[in-house]
Amino acid sequence: MCSIFGIFGLQSGDDLRTLRRQALELSQRQRHRGPDWSGVYIDDGAILVHERLAIVDPAGGSQPLRSADGELVLAVNGEIYNHRELKKELAQPYAFQTGSDCEVINALYREDTPDSLLNRLNGIFAFALWDAAKQRFLIARDPMGVCPLYWGHDREGRLCVASEMKALANLCADVSQFPPGHYYDSATRELTQYYQKPWRDYAAVQGVEVSKQELREAFERAVHRQLMTDVPYGVLLSGGLDSSLVAAVAARFARKRVEDDDTSEAWWPRLHSFAIGLKGSPDLAAAAIAAESLGTVHHGFEYTFEEGLDALPEVIRHIETYDVTTIRASTPMYLLARRIKAMGVKMVLSGEGSDEIFGGYLYFHKAPNAREFHEELVRKLDALHNYDCLRANKSMMAWGVEPRVPFLDVEFLDVAMKMDAQEKMIDKSRGGKRAIEKAVLREAFEDYLPDSILWRQKEQFSDGVGYGWIDGLKAHAEAHVSDRELAAADKRFPINPPLTKEAYYYRSLFEQFYPGQACAETVPGGKSIACSSPTAIAWDASFAAAADPSGRAIAGVHNAAL
Repeated sequence: MCSIFGIFGLQSGDDLRTLRRQALELSQRQRHRGPDWSGVYIDDGAILVHERLAIVDPAGGSQPLRSADGELVLAVNGEIYNHRELKKELAQPYAFQTGSDCEVINALYREDTPDSLLNRLNGIFAFALWDAAKQRFLIARDPMGVCPLYWGHDREGRLCVASEMKALANLCADVSQFPPGHYYDSATRELTQYYQKPWRDYAAVQGVEVSKQELREAFERAVHRQLMTDVPYGVLLSGGLDSSLVAAVAARFARKRVEDDDTSEAWWPRLHSFAIGLKGSPDLAAAAIAAESLGTVHHGFEYTFEEGLDALPEVIRHIETYDVTTIRASTPMYLLARRIKAMGVKMVLSGEGSDEIFGGYLYFHKAPNAREFHEELVRKLDALHNYDCLRANKSMMAWGVEPRVPFLDVEFLDVAMKMDAQEKMIDKSRGGKRAIEKAVLREAFEDYLPDSILWRQKEQFSDGVGYGWIDGLKAHAEAHVSDRELAAADKRFPINPPLTKEAYYYRSLFEQFYPGQACAETVPGGKSIACSSPTAIAWDASFAAAADPSGRAIAGVHNAAL
């Protein structure tokens, strides 16, 4: 995981020396993502800058990655988990210059179409590839948008691309997010969606059964793949279902080295787990129970409300959003990342994506039928790059710690999303354990965790770190935003005007770092109840009046289900 910065469309007469210096200065704004090394490529048509966080092949693998003949130049932020399999499948020989897992993209480019190339990759990535011989470039982002990517044009019309908006905000008046699951090919000058799956349509999954064994084994393969690393790593462990399942499976594979097919002992065979919360938080208590059961070397950290409040401006600068839920949850995660970095750990596995695949948010109890349940899952997955993926990636990478998300592994997604949503729905008629969200996932891992963890009620991360966190943020905003300011919010912020004082406070901080219409439009708007899409608010008449992104907005849903 790293950062990339690129400028394309250079023309004769451009001052290459000045552009190179500018590119380095702008790339430096995202160097927190890649503190280990910097690399630069420049010719008459393109500039690529790479800031590296060395995870695989730390001694080599420096970028931009160049082909042996020097014609292909590649800057990648990401990990390609199936790179060894892809190398074996190459139709023609390719002289690899490094041990980097990402260099296989150059090899595939030589013999495949962009659509086919990208659909063969199992990984998380955002990359820019320059074909100097053909004066052609290819920009692409992974299917779910785990890795961030932004693009826009400078005042001379050159196309610029960067891992984070902070590198482009003052350069490109039209800065915007590069959409997940898409690529841009300069040869056709078209933005193309390459990631399109049959399971998006409920008709394609209706009646499809997936056994608990198939679901469990697909997830085990996903976690095993993502243990690919040559540096110390760990797992984030909140004590909730999702992070605990990731930790439980990782613990089973941690002693062997993935890169040589589990034939030798891992370089760091003891699995370390990390949690954070306010003093007495639900997550810290549950994480300690899960860690003891799994035998991880556990590190539970406490933070104070004041420490979180002090970090807010830097958190918003790093995560590049004014979304209330994301900021609430990103702040403790940002503080945790700093602790993890101080311990010498460079990669962690995390549980993002499970709620969007299995309907884990509390409002899913109100889904009227399987079709609407499934359609909401698809909406949530489509939006994930703006919320949990953004939070996990940017909060962690603010301190040079790479987060990986096994639930969003493309192979596991295909297995879990082809299942009829009827099986994922909360079954109130059967009562007991089936009346809780994600029962099908819990049942698939019946023997992996203590019941107190396996069947623990859903806690959103910003709630689980301690209920005083959200209450304190609301009180702080109340003291700093007047009624008059909030009443005039649509005048100061015509794009997505904030509806609460807390949202107004965050928006004011965001504007200090990212002024202008284009930056504001990179953040989605709309009402939400406990992290729902705006569409799902219609599921229950009471939702519209109680709209708040916290899970506590509908905390009584479990009692109502009994």
